[in-house]
Amino acid sequence: MYRKILVPLDGSATAARGMEEAVGLARATGASLVFVHVIDAFPFTFDMASPQAWELLADGLRRHGQGLLEQARGVARDHGVAASDKLIEFPAGRVADVIVAEAKAQDCDLIVMGTHGRRGFSHAMLGSDAERVLHTSTVPVLVVRHAEARRT
Repeated sequence: MYRKILVPLDGSATAARGMEEAVGLARATGASLVFVHVIDAFPFTFDMASPQAWELLADGLRRHGQGLLEQARGVARDHGVAASDKLIEFPAGRVADVIVAEAKAQDCDLIVMGTHGRRGFSHAMLGSDAERVLHTSTVPVLVVRHAEARRT
């Protein structure tokens, strides 16, 4: 059914929920996983007082991203699922566009990602990478809502 599944990770509970779903799906179908973490500089670019401060922040972001990817590979390994990963640093475009491009570049046949499930004003202000991926990807996308975001 699926051969290669791309799973974006950002350290959030929603991304972790997407990863859990992807691991289960990969285990059931025999697919491999590609974990991707995109370091987005945008939230930090306006606050940097010096190049040295920026480099310290960038190093911390890299270590954090590498840790997320290492942890995800461990989860996949513990479930008997083959996995690779990629850390993408400071792309020029939007994170969602980078995810879509990486799925194509890696020849993935599915993207599995979590979503926060925001609506209204908070969605308008914060946007949604999951929504943009869903609308722009030519690769099928499975969007997994975090348990706390579900309506009862």
